[in-house]
Order: sequence, then structure tokens, then C-alpha cells
Amino acid sequence: MPKFDKTLEEWRAMLDPEQYRVCRLAGTEPPFSGKYNTTKTDGVYHCICCEAPLFDSRAKFDSGCGWPSFYEPIANNAMIELRDSTHGMIRTEVRCSTCNAHLGHVFPDGPRPTGLRYCINSVCLDLRPRGVQA
Repeated sequence: MPKFDKTLEEWRAMLDPEQYRVCRLAGTEPPFSGKYNTTKTDGVYHCICCEAPLFDSRAKFDSGCGWPSFYEPIANNAMIELRDSTHGMIRTEVRCSTCNAHLGHVFPDGPRPTGLRYCINSVCLDLRPRGVQA
């Protein structure tokens, strides 16, 4: 997919205020508030900003953290990782590799087979049920 190169004003016009705050300004939604936190629907989660596929629902698990959690992305090149030292801690931020949208963070405390927990804001995602056309 091509890289998306939009100004913040263009993103603001395209996204609702919460999507803009989280995806473009690296915010976070309150825990247990996102529409996909407990969703069990079979499908593929796409980036709300650019529609790039990010996670398969088969990699989703209930971590109890309050945000949708996945043990692996849909592809190795689906996202980029950045060091995040905000809020008095060091974490690994994950962003969409296509449009650079902030998605959440990845932690080394997930289940097998990867041992990773991608903790992702629901507002950054669009779940497309398997077998349903976009």
C-alpha cells in the first residue's frame, strides 16, 4: 500500500474527534470503553485511517487490560515500533506502517506462540467480518 501523506487538517476533516485525538495525536481511549474490547467476531481488523489490514481476529485474546489485545499483527510489516518514554515509563509504541497512525503499545507479556501483547485502541480499528465485502 502507498504511504498516506496528509496534513493534520486533512486528518481532522476525515476522522471524528476521538479518532483524531488517538490516531494522530497519540492519545488513548479509556480502558474498557472501546467497542472491540470484548468483541469475538471472526474477521480482520483494519486501520481506521487508511484501511490497511492490521490484525486477524484469530490472534485476539482477552488480556483483561481493557483494550483489544492481539498476540501478533496480520503481517510483519503491518506496523512500526517506536520507543515511547512518556508518562514516566518506557514502552514500545505501535503505529500503522502505511499511514503512521498511533495504534497503541506492544508488551512482552502475551500468550504463546509469540509472548507478545499488542494493546490497541478500539477507535483506531475497523473490524470487517470474514466473508463480508467492504
